[in-house]
Amino acid sequence: MQITPETAAVVTGAASGLGRATAEALAAAGAKVAVFDVNVETGEEVAKAIGGIFCNVDITSEESVVAGFARARAAHGQERITVHCAMTSRRGKTLAFDKEAGALKRLSTEDYEYGVQGILVASYRIASLSALGMATLEPLEDGERGVITLTASVAAMDAQIGQVTYGSAKAGVNGLVLPLARDLMDLGIRVNSIMPGIFATPLMLGAKQNVLDSLAASVPFPKRLGKPEEFASLVLEFVRNGYFNGQAIRLDGAIRMAPR
Repeated sequence: MQITPETAAVVTGAASGLGRATAEALAAAGAKVAVFDVNVETGEEVAKAIGGIFCNVDITSEESVVAGFARARAAHGQERITVHCAMTSRRGKTLAFDKEAGALKRLSTEDYEYGVQGILVASYRIASLSALGMATLEPLEDGERGVITLTASVAAMDAQIGQVTYGSAKAGVNGLVLPLARDLMDLGIRVNSIMPGIFATPLMLGAKQNVLDSLAASVPFPKRLGKPEEFASLVLEFVRNGYFNGQAIRLDGAIRMAPR
């Protein structure tokens, strides 16, 4: 798909990190970008900087997401590009020793469900609601109407200790990709996912320097954390290269995560 000044895009989690870099890259390529995020102050700053629009969206709320798409479409028209980076989850081992109780404690079903809702269900919500709008568009070359990129993680394949929720939910995101692509093929809507490795996002950069150095050293090559701009670059390639469909691609410097 060629990005033109008429091309509308939606990026969730666009107030920071991978989402922000993606929103900036899409805007630089000429798209009209809607910034979906719960961080109002930073989200509005990003939207203003790229000439886009901010939509205060909670991805775990159907009502909030529907309202966000309505606001974005009223301002920019129906999106042809959607990139879903936002997520919410909780960390914990399936069974962990509770010192106070002197016994093993199970990760609660409620905590597990929270992560599944914030990662897997939210990914389906964003993708399906966006696709419903994209289906109304006039087709472009090859009958294409839109492209959706979901964010998984290398944890979908290499989940570490304490990542039972995160890893399985991100694996579920990859599991969405092919059936979504097949469900939407007759409508000309493509679906892919990216599995980023260790990236230099604000959350990650909050760690101590020795931790960051150790993480960088664990990457085979290049021995550094990934740059959010590199994630955004792959998103742009997914958009521009119409033969990318039904793919879950690792972007990780060849890392394979150890158990801990």
